[in-house]
Amino acid sequence: SGNYYNQGEIRKKELEQSCCVLGIPASDVTVIDHRDLPDNPAVEWDTHLLSTIVLEHIEAKNINLVVTFDAGGVSGHTNHISLYSAVRYRMVIISSLWEQLRCRVLVLESVNLLRKYISFLDVPISCLLPGDALFILSEEETEQAKRAMRCHRSQLLWFRRLYVLFSRYMVVNSLRLL
Repeated sequence: SGNYYNQGEIRKKELEQSCCVLGIPASDVTVIDHRDLPDNPAVEWDTHLLSTIVLEHIEAKNINLVVTFDAGGVSGHTNHISLYSAVRYRMVIISSLWEQLRCRVLVLESVNLLRKYISFLDVPISCLLPGDALFILSEEETEQAKRAMRCHRSQLLWFRRLYVLFSRYMVVNSLRLL
């Protein structure tokens, strides 16, 4: 629930506001608040537990595409990496079930620090590198993404404000099939 700084309720509301900016109705937003999955960058989440929760959600909502972090977690955040590990674990253990569910998984590519903060200048680099999916946002979509990020007021520390201004992820995202 994003309760690392005891701001879980605030962050839930911010998430709903952000999703609203992106055109995602609140009814399609699910916040997992599990005592064994604390919002804490120092805690590695249990792979089996998390993979079970993700799979239950995929089945319940009839989801056919999952987008998650890669092994680098984009920012190295332990919880992000745990999510990738759980999805990958579940796919390897029961890959036939994923095929049966007709669910694909795309992982967001982590890039080095220089590429991460050169904003739109990373577009030509990303276009030249191999990948399975490349999303380049229009100027209007980039502004919408920035508005959505600004909804997360409790998390907008100085370095995240720089992220919103300069991150390539606000403009271009390269993904690979898992």
